[in-house]
Amino acid sequence: MPGPFYGAETDNCGTGRIHAPGLALYEAEYFSEYVYRQPRTTDELQQLVDAAEAEAFSSYSCDGDTHWTPAAVREWWRDRGRITEYLASRRADWEADDAQAGQGVASAAQDYAAYRDGELAAHLRVYLFWLQERRSPTEADRLPLL
Repeated sequence: MPGPFYGAETDNCGTGRIHAPGLALYEAEYFSEYVYRQPRTTDELQQLVDAAEAEAFSSYSCDGDTHWTPAAVREWWRDRGRITEYLASRRADWEADDAQAGQGVASAAQDYAAYRDGELAAHLRVYLFWLQERRSPTEADRLPLL
């Protein structure tokens, strides 16, 4: 997910959703944590910080702005169909895990799909503006196209 925050090579202790249920998901095979939605409020930012602090390998980072480029964001957006395929292919695994651990991973995957099909495009356009201008857009600014 393009943005400043991400999880990479995290543990599989399943703490991300405990602290940041609307922001973190688990990769289905090894349950590595990843950020599926960037925080939009200070409360969500605190949740993500809490998830990062609970993660045993300290594998959450906030330097995504140094790695993402406008071209890379646009490429990620063009290839977003693979997310739909991935989420659908792992649904049974997440439902089985939910039956055991009860963290709501399957419903979070549905939320991710809805976010991807809804608000995400607008959020990525704001992020593209940030990457290009290094400031938040005003109402007078035109947002770049994906």
